[in-house]
Amino acid sequence: MSVSRTPLATALERGPLVLDGGLSNQLEAQGCDLSDELWSARLLADDPGQIEAAHTAYARAGARVLITSSYQATYEGFAHRGVGHEEATALLRRSVELARTGAERAAAERATARDQAAGDQAAGGDRAADDQAAGQVWVAASVGPYGAMLADGSEYRGRYGLSVAELARFHRPRIEALSAAGPDALALETVPDADEAAALLSAVEGCGVPVWLSYSIAGETTRAGQPLRDAFALAAGVDQVIAVGVNCCEPSDADRAVEIAADITGKPVVVYPNSGEEWDATARSWRGRATFDPGRVTAWRDAGARLIGGCCRVGPERIAELAAVVRNH
Repeated sequence: MSVSRTPLATALERGPLVLDGGLSNQLEAQGCDLSDELWSARLLADDPGQIEAAHTAYARAGARVLITSSYQATYEGFAHRGVGHEEATALLRRSVELARTGAERAAAERATARDQAAGDQAAGGDRAADDQAAGQVWVAASVGPYGAMLADGSEYRGRYGLSVAELARFHRPRIEALSAAGPDALALETVPDADEAAALLSAVEGCGVPVWLSYSIAGETTRAGQPLRDAFALAAGVDQVIAVGVNCCEPSDADRAVEIAADITGKPVVVYPNSGEEWDATARSWRGRATFDPGRVTAWRDAGARLIGGCCRVGPERIAELAAVVRNH
């Protein structure tokens, strides 16, 4: 039977939803080499089955919102690898399709397991609408910052030397392609600079898809040094923005950021920090101790968080723990 999909914004009004974790670390766990400048986006062409499997792993773990592998996928980046505009458009669309397929596969597995446990196929048919609504998984198409295309670390600094208008022109073609693929939302994520946030908000106008805006931060400022209060205020009066918040940051920095985002905008808050380990660019390895604690979820939720997950180095095991906290509270 056909069951209508609940808009993501409506679902957020009902309570928190669990986001997935870091796509790159899950792909590496599956044996993928991500040393290419395109990072996980390379696999859209070379091995899409790996991306689908990673999405499925997170959906199995309890993620209700999956973020696509398009973070570092840009027309300029693809062109540098000899990929033409038409093929690049197809790859961007594929990123959304793979997330949908991964979610559907996990849902089918859950349905099969449930029916086997119940031993009642007929009753399963009667429950179809309620079960699908309860287990719906949404797809957010990732739109990473300009610096992600440069692959030189500037995505964590901002201040590219480009105007807001120039940045908007850079982002618009990819936004149009991803929007045409029919995601439930666009994730304007890991944004290091309020100027780039302004450009992204301009670029998404008229695309017909709701968005969330998520900054990468250091303490109570963006990576570019702007106060979070000012950065979040850019989205406060924008109806298209259904959530604001932070990602790819220290878990401890997220605590205060969630409070500020809720206070300034009155919107649902999105939060998905890193594991807490530090990347050593010289040694090309992660160092330190993971400090990501699913126990923080309760405080984040109470402060206004409605989309809660993990970013770099947060895998399906941690997301499963986080999902259990959300279910039990």
